[in-house]
Amino acid sequence: MGLSEVARLPRQIPYIIGNEACERFSFYGMRNILVQFLVSSVILAYVPETERQGVAKDVFHSFVIGVYFFPLLGGWLADRFFGKYNTVLWFSLIYCTGHACLALFESDRSGFYTGLFLIALGSGGIKPLVVSFCGDQFTSANKHLAKLVFDGFYWTINFGSFFASLLMPLLLRSLGPAVAFGIPGVLMFIATILFWLGRGQYVRVPPSHGTDPDAFFHVARTALLAQVPGKRRWGLLVASAGALLAMAMLSCWALQVGFGVAPAFWPQAFHFVITACLALGTLIAFGGIGVSMQLERARGLHPDAAVDGVRAVLRILIVFALTTPFWSLFDQKASTWVIQGKAMSIPHALWWWPSWLVQEAGQMQALNPLLIMLLIPFNNIVLYPVLRRLGYQPTPLRRMGWGIMFAGIAWVIAGLLQLQIDNGVPTSLAWQTWPYLLLTFGEVLVSATALEFAYSQATAGMKGVIMAFWYLTSTFGSLWVLLTNVAVRNETVTARIASSGYSENAFLMFFFALFAFVAALAFAAYARTYPMQDNYRMA
Repeated sequence: MGLSEVARLPRQIPYIIGNEACERFSFYGMRNILVQFLVSSVILAYVPETERQGVAKDVFHSFVIGVYFFPLLGGWLADRFFGKYNTVLWFSLIYCTGHACLALFESDRSGFYTGLFLIALGSGGIKPLVVSFCGDQFTSANKHLAKLVFDGFYWTINFGSFFASLLMPLLLRSLGPAVAFGIPGVLMFIATILFWLGRGQYVRVPPSHGTDPDAFFHVARTALLAQVPGKRRWGLLVASAGALLAMAMLSCWALQVGFGVAPAFWPQAFHFVITACLALGTLIAFGGIGVSMQLERARGLHPDAAVDGVRAVLRILIVFALTTPFWSLFDQKASTWVIQGKAMSIPHALWWWPSWLVQEAGQMQALNPLLIMLLIPFNNIVLYPVLRRLGYQPTPLRRMGWGIMFAGIAWVIAGLLQLQIDNGVPTSLAWQTWPYLLLTFGEVLVSATALEFAYSQATAGMKGVIMAFWYLTSTFGSLWVLLTNVAVRNETVTARIASSGYSENAFLMFFFALFAFVAALAFAAYARTYPMQDNYRMA
C-alpha cells in the first residue's frame, strides 16, 4: 500500500459530516428558541406571569437532561444488538417525528411535551454513535487524519448551529412557532436521507451482542462478586449501598406523587427528572468506587488487558465527572443568558451593529457557533504551535482544564453585566459579546477536545458506551442547574441572597462562576495523575 493510500481521507466521511451539519441545524434551531417560545406561549398559560421564566428554564433544562441521558440507551443498543448504523437510522426517524409534533401541537401542552420527549430520545439516541461511527472509519494507518476530521466534524456542527441560531428567532417572531419548529424538522429529514445515502461505503464494526466475556460490565461484575479467602467484599458493600440509596430516592418520589406523603427530609420540589438523575449519579458513583476497590480480584478470571481496560474506563469517568460543572454554565446560555439579553438594549445606533439582521436577544446565541468556526482553526494553526514553541504542551487534559476556567471568567463578566442591569444602568446587548467569546473559547477547549479524548481512551468494545457516558456529563450539568433553581425557591436561601445585596440572577451568576473555578482546580489536580491511552483500531 502506497503512502498516498494510507493518508487518504475515507470517502464515506462527507456523508457523516453532511448528516451532522443538518442534524445540528435542526436541533439548535428548535433548542435556541425553546425558552423564548415557552415564556410567551399558551403552553405555560397556567403559570403566573412572574414565574414563567423560572418554569421555562426548568422545562428547558429537563429537556437537555433527556437529550444527554438517552445516549446511554443508544450506546447500549448499538453495542449489544443493532450496530451503530442501524441504531442511528432508526433513532433519526423518531427524531423526525418529534419535530413534527412541535410544529403541529404548538398550542397543546401534551402534544408539545411529547414532541420534546421524542426529540430528546432521538437526538440522545444517536448522539454517542455518530461521532464514534465517524472514528470507526479510520485505522491506525490514517489516524493522524482523525484529529483533523474530529475538529472538522465539530466545525461543521457549528456551521449548522450558526444559521439556526441566527434565523430561527426571526422566523419565530415573523412566521410563528409552526414554521419555526417545522423547518428544523425538514432539516432533520434531510440529515436522515444523507446518512442513508452513504450506507454502501461505511465501515461497520459489528455489535458485541453481549458475547464478549471480558466486556466492561462482565469484568466489573466479576470484581464485585469474586470471593477471596480471608477478605471481605467491601467494594460489593459500597456498590450495594449505592443501589439501595438510589432505590430509596425513587421510593421517596413515588410516595410523594402517589400518596402525597414522603419523609420529612425529602424536598417536595424534587420531581421525577431530578430524582432519577440523582439516583443514576448515585449508582454510577458508588458502583464505580466499589468496582475500583475490588477490581484486582478479576485478574486471573479475565485477561490482564480487560482488567486494565476497566481501570482505564473508571479513570475516564472521573475526568468526565469533573467536567459537569462546565456544562451547568454552558447550557444556560440558551436560558439564563437569553433572559438577561431581553433586559438589555439592542444597540441599533452603533455603526458596526448589524441591525438589518440581529433584532432579537436570542440571536446572540449565533455568536457561539460563529466563534467556534473561527477559534478551531485559530487554535490549531496559531495558538497550539505557538504554545509548543514556548515549551508548553497543550495536551487534551490541559486544554479541558483551562476551558472550565475560561467558562468561569465568562460568568463573572455576565454577573457584572447583571449588576448594571439591576442598578438601572442602560446596558447594551453588545456587551454580551465578551461572555460569549470566553465561554465559546472554553467550549472549544473542553468539548472539541473531548471528542478526540473520549474516542482514543475507550477500548474497542466500549467506544459507543464511553461516548454515551461523555454526553451524560451534560445531563448532570443541567441537574446542577435544576438543583440550584430548587434551592433559590427556599425561603432561607432567598433571604440569604437578599442579605447579600445582589439580585437572585446576579448572585447565581457569581455562584456558577465560583463553581467553575473550583471544578477547574480539581480537574487540574486529577489530570496530573491520569495515564493517557491509545485505542485506535489497527490497520
